[in-house]
Amino acid sequence: MSLVFALPLGLTALAALLVPLLIHLRRRSEQQRTVFAALHWLPARAKPRTRQRFEEWPLLVVRLLLLALFALLLAQPLLFGAPHTRRWLVVAPGADLSSLPPPKRSEERRWLAAGFPALAQPQPTQPQRVGSLLRELDASLPDDTQLIVIVPEQLDGADATAPVLRHRVRWQVVANAEATNGIASETVTPRPPLAIRHDAKDASGLRYLRAVAAAWRAASPDAKHTAAGDIAPLDASLPSADRALAWIATGPLPAALLDWVNNGGSVLVDAGARVPAMAREGVPLWRDDDGVVLVRGLRQGRGRILQWTRPLTPEATPQLLQPDFPEHVWSLFAPPVPAPTRIDANDYAPRTGAPAWPPQPRDLQPWLLVLIAALFLIERCLASGRREVAAA
Repeated sequence: MSLVFALPLGLTALAALLVPLLIHLRRRSEQQRTVFAALHWLPARAKPRTRQRFEEWPLLVVRLLLLALFALLLAQPLLFGAPHTRRWLVVAPGADLSSLPPPKRSEERRWLAAGFPALAQPQPTQPQRVGSLLRELDASLPDDTQLIVIVPEQLDGADATAPVLRHRVRWQVVANAEATNGIASETVTPRPPLAIRHDAKDASGLRYLRAVAAAWRAASPDAKHTAAGDIAPLDASLPSADRALAWIATGPLPAALLDWVNNGGSVLVDAGARVPAMAREGVPLWRDDDGVVLVRGLRQGRGRILQWTRPLTPEATPQLLQPDFPEHVWSLFAPPVPAPTRIDANDYAPRTGAPAWPPQPRDLQPWLLVLIAALFLIERCLASGRREVAAA
């Protein structure tokens, strides 16, 4: 272990140690000469030599220690090479804990999760970024720490590449905590009801979008309690911004609809709607088998505007009659699918070769503050006790 100071100039405050020394010396010299009549006629004798002595030396020592600790606090001491746990065992959530080896002496057991909670705590339920956590742990542990990582066979939270660490890791793959018998449960994404605003004079594509709304409702995991589609003329109020909206009308988009989009809504407008920026900024979102663009989209504020490139008629858009037409429309509104993060744990074993991180020192300032507070209480007790004795 080695002690260093981040601000050595703070040690100059040790010069303040002279202050209590001078105070105690001056207090000793504060003695008044008193004349006694009975001793006045005695012959004078040579005064014996006396040496300087400090009075109330326990109080003096405490005050000197206080000033010395304040000087050390200003110098910001750091301790390198402090004793630490030389063996860490971390477990990724989802691993079977019954297969863990028995604990050893001086071994830290933690979850491979944010904050690295103790293994005795309940298993974290939130998704964890395993790669980032391994790199964080690798950077914070001393070089001579033995690192053991227990992971399930199917590891969630992996990033693009296996982590490269400076520690040599003992990578142990165990069974998953809950077996799935090889059958992955399919998660059904809930679909909001499709709201439709149409022109009462020209609603040629209304029947097809009405069928889309019905198909979405039937595919909802809770179809019995899902509200029916909101279908109304153009002058009806707009739905909440978290719902999908189809706009069947030609001409420029009204200001109320543009404000709705700017606040986070997504609308699929007719091919005859006027969206000037669509021609130069629109991004193709759906193409037919021949590569012809069917729908374009662009960002508008916090929302999106999607637009058909063809009229909603079977002659112009044969996809209206395809059974997968509702799924294609849903893909236009669906949030982006996150990249897959599940991987075979054997293929994600960390490799060594990362550059060494600078050693992490231990900050001694919190301990100095506690010691200063304790010495201050002792100094106050000694000082007040001295005054009580003097008053008596």
